[in-house]
Amino acid sequence: MNQVQIYNAPNNIPLREDFRVKVRPVGGEWQPLLIYEIKVDMHQVRPASLAFFDLQGVAELEITCLYTEITHVNIAPAARNIKFEQDGRKLSFLLNGPQKLSVEINGDRFRNLHLFANELEENVPQPEYANVHLIQPGIHRTPDLLNLLETTREAEGGMPQTLYFAPGTHYIEETAFPVPSGTAVYLAGGSVLVGSLVCEGVEDVTIHGRGVIYLADFHRFSAFRGVRIVFSQRVNVEGITVIDPPHYSVFIGQSAKISINNLKSFSTRGWSDGIDIMASSDIDIRDVFMRNSDDCIAIYGSRWDFYGDSRDITVRDSILWADVAHPLMIGTHGDHQHDGDLIENIVFENIDILEHHEPQENYWGALAINAGDRNMVRNILYSDIRVERIEQGQLLDLRVVMNKDYNPEPGSGIENITFRNVRYDGADIQPSRIYGYDGKRGVDGVSFINLQINGEVIGEVRTDRMLINEYARNIVFVSEDAL
Repeated sequence: MNQVQIYNAPNNIPLREDFRVKVRPVGGEWQPLLIYEIKVDMHQVRPASLAFFDLQGVAELEITCLYTEITHVNIAPAARNIKFEQDGRKLSFLLNGPQKLSVEINGDRFRNLHLFANELEENVPQPEYANVHLIQPGIHRTPDLLNLLETTREAEGGMPQTLYFAPGTHYIEETAFPVPSGTAVYLAGGSVLVGSLVCEGVEDVTIHGRGVIYLADFHRFSAFRGVRIVFSQRVNVEGITVIDPPHYSVFIGQSAKISINNLKSFSTRGWSDGIDIMASSDIDIRDVFMRNSDDCIAIYGSRWDFYGDSRDITVRDSILWADVAHPLMIGTHGDHQHDGDLIENIVFENIDILEHHEPQENYWGALAINAGDRNMVRNILYSDIRVERIEQGQLLDLRVVMNKDYNPEPGSGIENITFRNVRYDGADIQPSRIYGYDGKRGVDGVSFINLQINGEVIGEVRTDRMLINEYARNIVFVSEDAL
């Protein structure tokens, strides 16, 4: 059955009028989509467009560009192979199931339309259900929300609770809401939460829905994050969008068994990474779209108040866009005052990287492992990774480093790294780097299986494509035909 669910946006959230978009299930009635204004690119902050809806089956889309005549259209990721028809300023195409797309007119990747078709929600909590508490639009103080949960939990015999944020704008007066254990926070489609959700020392929490965490107006909070998960277990984040946090969209510190699914994130400020993971394990990230002005996804060991190794982490079926810094980063921070940390058993699979842009040479690398702070990074798999654009930077950066800004000590080493079916199709780029630090702190064991750059399979070390120093060994290239 073909089905479409659209959502309105609160009146006081900025909208954008560069595009007009409407959608319908095949054979159904057309419905207009509201378009949020978001901002992109820290180098030159500027507005772009965001529209989203839920989809089951097949839908027809019609997009009209309102700001210019159309001479060229790019719909990314290229791997989606979206076929469209053009009539003047109007584009039309079919979507078969959920998709996350960037529609770019005349090569403008900054004034683009981010178009997201989410999966149709199942088992949606309703305000009238038992243990579900409707939070009306308006300003809410954190103690009031906590008292509501505690009072009702006692009345319901300790049953798990759901906070239901209805369509509209909700302001958390204290700027952050601590989510108790055993709580589900549901952001209904059309809801906007101006504030942060904090999971600290809790278990069994779910944050889900089709609503938005909106932090574009909170410039004065330098450490303000969308969702903060620390010293916690079994926390699930699903379906929400985080817009312009001053710091990370999602921060995970010394936690385990964390699941992030269908998260969308946009940021424009220094250190506004997408998802940062520190001293944590058993992390599963799927179907996310991250457009950030710092690392999209970064995995570290110890940092700040969070200590320990990071391991057993997967990132799959996702789209990453780094207006600044790295789409994928591993290894910078660890416990340099002792023996460092292990960062191991990490899988990146089926990922489209739409851009890597970094002016500073020390932070190049669409796929980067920079082992610092005595960390050992090992057993990492990059599989089926498609990189479309590198404005400034390089494809790979594997280095054991000492960085005066972040690493008082060099890393211990990098071992057993596999790149399988990694391809780059774009303009010429700087050669990739594989550098050990010295004879005791090197890189050992890097396998390239079917590495392709602009359609050419790289079957051997070539200095125009890759630089390798004397502290890196056992670098192997294998073509697909040889397997």
